[in-house]
Amino acid sequence: MVHLSEALSLNELASRDSVIHNLEGRIKLIAFLMIIVFTVVSTQLFVPIVMEILLLIIMFLSKTPLKTSIKRLSILIIFGGIIIIFQPFVQPGTVIWSYGWLHITDVGLNWGILLAARLIVSLTAIIILSSTSPLQEVVASLRKLKMPKDMAMILSIMVRFLFMFIDELESIRKAQKSRNFNIHSKLTPYKWRIKQVGYTIAMMFVKSYEQGERVYKSMISRGFSDQSELYLGKSTFRKNEYVFIISIICVMIAVEIILFKYSGQMGYIGQNISIN
Repeated sequence: MVHLSEALSLNELASRDSVIHNLEGRIKLIAFLMIIVFTVVSTQLFVPIVMEILLLIIMFLSKTPLKTSIKRLSILIIFGGIIIIFQPFVQPGTVIWSYGWLHITDVGLNWGILLAARLIVSLTAIIILSSTSPLQEVVASLRKLKMPKDMAMILSIMVRFLFMFIDELESIRKAQKSRNFNIHSKLTPYKWRIKQVGYTIAMMFVKSYEQGERVYKSMISRGFSDQSELYLGKSTFRKNEYVFIISIICVMIAVEIILFKYSGQMGYIGQNISIN
């Protein structure tokens, strides 16, 4: 369960001062989306390898702690890793290992490795973006990039009150702890402990609903309507931001040129891995 201190440390990390932190939000958003899309559409391992190296360089320039990033990556990769694990067993191809009814094919293994490389690059890009851009900046950047107004408003409100709900959850947990409640304790029946967790979840739903009502009434009293617009401060791109985005584009072009000329000499990482 997320602690308030962890959430605040992430927000503090995103508010630091570095070359990457000081870039305009739209530039960072576009740049990382380009890297993710370029990696996802590739069918050769050379692309995610180069993109991951590029992201590590960006991480170094942003002064993002490597240990913290690896910890977050290890947590996030579990969700996609579950799908990747089954790929060697379900894809058709030449069987390279078998045990009873289990079979691993060469196509499935190669495809699983490529998917894992894509996932690592994508998650690394998201981690760097969240570590160098406060959530409000990301929402504002999406709005400047013509995100639908209603969705931008929902995201903006969600981000504004996210930490407040985490704080409220921490207060409930402290109250439970002060009364010697421990979900892992073997001194109380398991069903009773599950019931208490259910009460906590229900309480958070009720508090969320009540807070939503208060926020809505407060917005109405200040003249909010479906025609209201979010305020977006004007900002212009600077020279270093153009250099940043152009550098990433140049790296992508260089990767394509290298693959076009030398893919046959690069061995496994230059091999075209795709499922027909």
